[in-house]
Amino acid sequence: MTNSKGYRRSTRDLFSRRFRKKGVIPLGTYMRVYKVGDIVDVKGNGAVQKGMPYKYYHGKTGRVYNVTPRALGVIVNKRVRGKILPKRINIRVDHVLHSKCRQDFLDRVKDNEALKKEAKAKGVRVVCKRQPSQPRPAHVVRTKGNEPQLLQPIPYEFVA
Repeated sequence: MTNSKGYRRSTRDLFSRRFRKKGVIPLGTYMRVYKVGDIVDVKGNGAVQKGMPYKYYHGKTGRVYNVTPRALGVIVNKRVRGKILPKRINIRVDHVLHSKCRQDFLDRVKDNEALKKEAKAKGVRVVCKRQPSQPRPAHVVRTKGNEPQLLQPIPYEFVA
């Protein structure tokens, strides 16, 4: 049998609710404040069929460009034959979440500002660039009271 060509084909697991997250939708979902320019994650909620995004946009991150009483306009990038097109989709608030993708950056900016202020007071220079994890420093392993142990697999014994 061939694949059906329906709008929601292959979404049985995609739009299903998470384990122990089924049932009534929490009121906080509707109380969240979204503003134009906010970064949001599109996450289709199977319990609400109205205003649901098409399956391609599930899991994508976009920027809010329009706010209405029950829905949001979101700009999401979509790759079409090598081009990246900014698509404008309208989704109800049940199907979006505030994105945490920028939180790490904002925390880093805050820490860097504190470091700069402290360095300026002391009159020293501070490097705020991120550094990749460096190799561990050299050290000598002593075997006094710490004999090396031989590791080898246990031979298989067939018991009839």
